[in-house]
Amino acid sequence: MTQVLLVEDDERISQPLLHMLGREGWAPLHAADGATALAVLAGTSPSLVLLDLSLPDVDGLDLCATIRRDHPTLPIVMLTARAQEVDVVVGLGAGADDYVTKPFRVAELVARIRARLRAADAAEAAAGGTTAAATATPGDGLRVDADARRAWLDGEELALTPKEFDLLAYLAARPGVALRREQIMSDVWDEHWWGSTRTLDTHVAALRRKLGDSGDPARFITTVRGVGLRFEGA
Repeated sequence: MTQVLLVEDDERISQPLLHMLGREGWAPLHAADGATALAVLAGTSPSLVLLDLSLPDVDGLDLCATIRRDHPTLPIVMLTARAQEVDVVVGLGAGADDYVTKPFRVAELVARIRARLRAADAAEAAAGGTTAAATATPGDGLRVDADARRAWLDGEELALTPKEFDLLAYLAARPGVALRREQIMSDVWDEHWWGSTRTLDTHVAALRRKLGDSGDPARFITTVRGVGLRFEGA
């Protein structure tokens, strides 16, 4: 059975969520603080972590970064009351794959968990197969290795979250093509995604920052007005 680790100290939130996880057919694990969460992860192998940012013993972003460092492919969904754009960007930069802002609808949270689990399964299946042209050199000092899930810029390896790498690899494989935002969300996130494309915006912002891509014109990722994005590193 798929295990989901909930890291949440507020029982008013954790108890209904644990019940929801069980009702949806997942095996819920619970940690009320960061130390317990790390201990649980050391002894079990959950398929996903639901991580609240407000914990009693550690900053949730620091814990997120630690989990991402020790478990590079483990999906992490943040639960946060920090709705400001800068908080979302910082959170995704710490290694989270997605976020849900409190208060949230249970149906939305379930949909995001299912999407992250499907994406993880697809990535694992793809890693077990043979990929043609796995190493791409889009140009302008950038190299992307899809098999190893590593990328380098000007010879220096980039520290990317799993979803940032997915997005970079997707764009780099399609240089010069204007890609619709909805198509990117469908291909990189999940074909059943719904809602706004704000998640894409935050990931693009984080990716641009790591690529040093803030100039005008952009070195790699260009916004195509009214359409979406185009990768320029050809």
